[in-house]
Amino acid sequence: MLKRRALSAACALAAGALLAGCGVVSSQLGKARDAALHEGDVGRYGRLNAQELQWAKVAWRYFENNTNPDNGLVNSFDRYPTFSMWHAADYMAALAAAHDFGLIDAREFDSRMSRLLKFLNTMDLSEGSVPNKLYNSLTGKMVSYANQPGDIGWSAIEVGRLLTWMRIIGGRYPQYQEYFDKAVLRWNFCQVIDNCGAMSGVSRENGQRSSYQEGRLGYEQVGAAGFAAWGFDASRIWNSPRIESVTILGVRVPYDARDPRITGAPSSALTMPYVLMGMELGWRYPGGVDAPPAGADYRDMAERIYRAQEARFRREGVLTARSDYQMREPPYAVTDGVFVSGFPWNTVGADGKEYEKLALVSTRAAFGMWVLWPGEYTDRLMQAVQPLHHPERGWFEGRLEHSGAVLETVSLSTNAMVLETLLFKVRGRLMPDETRKGYFARKLDDPFARPNQCLPSERPMCTPIPAAAR
Repeated sequence: MLKRRALSAACALAAGALLAGCGVVSSQLGKARDAALHEGDVGRYGRLNAQELQWAKVAWRYFENNTNPDNGLVNSFDRYPTFSMWHAADYMAALAAAHDFGLIDAREFDSRMSRLLKFLNTMDLSEGSVPNKLYNSLTGKMVSYANQPGDIGWSAIEVGRLLTWMRIIGGRYPQYQEYFDKAVLRWNFCQVIDNCGAMSGVSRENGQRSSYQEGRLGYEQVGAAGFAAWGFDASRIWNSPRIESVTILGVRVPYDARDPRITGAPSSALTMPYVLMGMELGWRYPGGVDAPPAGADYRDMAERIYRAQEARFRREGVLTARSDYQMREPPYAVTDGVFVSGFPWNTVGADGKEYEKLALVSTRAAFGMWVLWPGEYTDRLMQAVQPLHHPERGWFEGRLEHSGAVLETVSLSTNAMVLETLLFKVRGRLMPDETRKGYFARKLDDPFARPNQCLPSERPMCTPIPAAAR
């Protein structure tokens, strides 16, 4: 405080060039404060300027419009009442940003968070084990993809990302951690994740039940990190991924080496999972100083996926920001990537067919690339996507590469992503290095009161892969 007063007095007494010099010093001090606030030393940093704050206000408008008054859940798409665990994580990210930026006050933040906590602690569970893939956001009940009542199974990847945001919010707002702990203690993980971090989803359709190994390179690590943040051993998934690479415009792009004919999922190189890993985790396994050593360099993988897209613009003049996205109409889910199903710059629907005309300059991907890779190319990307919003509805999904038409879908995930990227700009890496031991840890520490739900303390250690088998 005394130093600041002395600096102010010196500036007040000086004149001309000296005044300008004091202004430079003040600016440098401000930048130093912003840099210190931004954890992880990656990407753009600093307080929001007027334009960025307006971007945040537009994104928050989506949540104001689509929060259901009876239970506080938020629609997955504008005026379409479904809600998944991925959406719950996105909503928490949006809430943290809105509170940080002063778009909502402490009372509204607590009211919204309390209603979400109530839902997480009382919702019906698929097979009585873990959250269902989808809920109706008006009733809070389990539904099918047609929004009809039903238990359709679970997604371990989505549960994992929810676990990540439970840890992030619990670290930033410790008054809520006990209630996240109690929600997680309701879940049975025996069929969801094995002792080494491999995750399994379940599908229940037309009276048939099937279990499948879930996750491919990128999203698999996003999901596994959430489990790791709660003490599950996911180090094998994180450190020993099966990777191939393909050269695209001079850049070696990583993709999942597993055969899609066997796995049933396309091998792809997408932007969004690496952006989420960067912002939320700093591309590292959760656990701070206790984390296992990394066996794979996800920051380098992210860099290569970004560089391939920049190279395409430099070489071909095609503005590129690709990732997966969803639509309200067929083919519903679109995998739009740097590399998909054996081909560069491929676009594949949920039905397995190619949809060249659905290639998208994604708003979510553009914001993520802009905040993580400052530079001329991402500035150009933002010039292209910043008009893609309605001031009273929120941000659109993106602009179609083929025609330049705007895909005017308005979704929870895209608007949450805008807010999360801006929160990262201010705060840096979002996952805290360490978490406080609370209700969850104390429950697991009691050998006489363990719930027999395959929680971390109830599992044997993961057996390492022999070096000869790697």
